[in-house]
Amino acid sequence: MLRSMAVVGVFVLGLLAWVPGRAAAQAHLLGRPAPEIGGGPWLNSPPLTLSTVRGRVLLLDFWTAG
Repeated sequence: MLRSMAVVGVFVLGLLAWVPGRAAAQAHLLGRPAPEIGGGPWLNSPPLTLSTVRGRVLLLDFWTAG
């Protein structure tokens, strides 16, 4: 079950990355460091920085209600 969910997740991420025009719009970001993680509230940990999660697998779940 977990393996099939991972395969579906990778497929969906691939489709999202393929959206026409998106690559050209984000080309200026290539080769640059990622911006710091902001926002909040943090629900299951103290606020993190990119340096504290460097080298680890990180899942970011963005959502909004409304």
